[in-house]
Amino acid sequence: MERMSVDSSNLVSVGYDKDTSTLEVEFNSGLYQYFDVPAYVYEELMNSDSKGSYMHRTVKNSFSCERI
Repeated sequence: MERMSVDSSNLVSVGYDKDTSTLEVEFNSGLYQYFDVPAYVYEELMNSDSKGSYMHRTVKNSFSCERI
């Protein structure tokens, strides 16, 4: 999956596969995939002023994930 670099102190890059609804996030601490993430969540994340806060508030506890 292709990821785009983001301006964040905690996130390095973010990618999204619309066919599988998989969000891939590279944190400073590692790479994670989040599953069954709607496209609008990815769009809101990418448009967020604070991507780390958005991830914590909206994604981390709402979708299953695995470290890869």
